[in-house]
Amino acid sequence: MTRATWIFGYGSLASPASIASTIGREPRPAMRVAHVEGFGRRWNYGSKVLRGDWTHDGIDVVGGLVVSLGVQAGPDESCNGVVFRVDADELARLDWRERDYARVDVTEAVTIDERDGDDGVVDGAIEIYVPRPSAIDRYERARDERRAAVRSEYWQLVRESFAALGDSHAEWYDRTLAPDVPIVDVALHPLG
Repeated sequence: MTRATWIFGYGSLASPASIASTIGREPRPAMRVAHVEGFGRRWNYGSKVLRGDWTHDGIDVVGGLVVSLGVQAGPDESCNGVVFRVDADELARLDWRERDYARVDVTEAVTIDERDGDDGVVDGAIEIYVPRPSAIDRYERARDERRAAVRSEYWQLVRESFAALGDSHAEWYDRTLAPDVPIVDVALHPLG
């Protein structure tokens, strides 16, 4: 029998609606609030496929890089999020969406928060998407050229996702290091 796969979502993959848009179904009830030790959330992912136009501080940026959340390993790091179960087809769709991230097994580093009578049972491996070095390099280059930004729509989606988990989870998310690029309205131009 194949062992189940669970994904630890720490950004847009903490949003049931965002997950559903990729896997084609509501992730609940097989979704648990959790946290992972050894990884901290960072605004360090430079998209491989999303570019956009925006204006910030009077400067028009055309074809700029869209930045999203990633994680960075570190012994004193931790971040909150959710875990949700996926089948092989759903995992393939997530891998396509997160194609410049590497999946890393964090089963032993994840703690499931027991709440609302949930037994916290997860029956398989838990994996997290970690930005590949190429995504971080892409982000750093665009940031240094002042051609990188976080989409305000993405920013809001993630904030609302953690607010829905409760005050303590919203506060934990709010301790995430602020992005070192602007948060702006972006007219997207996906590369494909």
